[in-house]
Formats: sequence, C-alpha cells, structure tokens
Amino acid sequence: MSTQYTTINNPFREMDRLFNQVSRAVASDSHAMPMDLYRVGDAFTVKIDLPGVDPASIDIDVDDRTLTVRAERAAEAVDTSQENSGWVSRERSYGTYARQIALGRGLDTSHIEATYVDGVLTLTIPIAEEAKPRKISVATAPSPVINQPAEA
Repeated sequence: MSTQYTTINNPFREMDRLFNQVSRAVASDSHAMPMDLYRVGDAFTVKIDLPGVDPASIDIDVDDRTLTVRAERAAEAVDTSQENSGWVSRERSYGTYARQIALGRGLDTSHIEATYVDGVLTLTIPIAEEAKPRKISVATAPSPVINQPAEA
C-alpha cells in the first residue's frame, strides 16, 4: 500500500524530478551516489553510499533549499614501469562524486547532522518546529450576563 504525503509530510516529493535535471548539470567527471531516503518520526534520514571515500574529502552544504554533497575517491596507483606489473582490470570508479537534493519547506536545515560509517554517509534532517502539526486549545470565557427587563 502506498502512502501519499502532503508537502509538509514529504518535502522531498519533487526530488526525483529535480534529481534528473540536476544530474544532467553535474560535471562530466562526477559520479552519481546511490541513496536511500526515509522518514522516522520528526526527521528525514538520507543514506548515501560512498565506499572508499576519505571522510576528510566529504563536503556538505545547504544553499537556500538545495543540499549538496561532494566527495572524492582517489585513484589507486599501480607501478606499471616494472615488468609483469600493470592493470589487468579496472572497473571501480574514482574521482569526484556529487549529489544535490532539493529540500522542501518545513525542514530545519540549521540542525542537519552527518555521520560517515562503513562507507555510508548518513544525514539526519529534522522537521522544523513550525512545520510540525500541533493542537490549538480553545479558551472559554464565562458567558456574559444578559440583563432582563424588570417585570412590572
């Protein structure tokens, strides 16, 4: 069963459409970063695979409503000057990785947390207090006393 969210409940609803536009604009030496995105309670979690990336190369910034993650994986050097040495197969990608995520309104971008463990970058993006549903209590006041005309 699929759950539909409103803009406040799912501020990433346009992410797929925007990612397609952004991915075409990323430099040709950049690579895509596979990611998962889910919500738990009052925060969204983004998990991005970055195996073999030096944590010091990870750069995360937020500009207006765009979150950008950049990282670099250095190429492994193999000494090919010696006899019987050199690449046999080279399929792993290296270089600059970049991913942009369009953030919807209602997120607290000043409190984003990031951790990098076992090749996975995890971003926790809390929902802003003003965007959370809340109850509004109704105050009551005593009924005004209506003066009745005096009986004759």
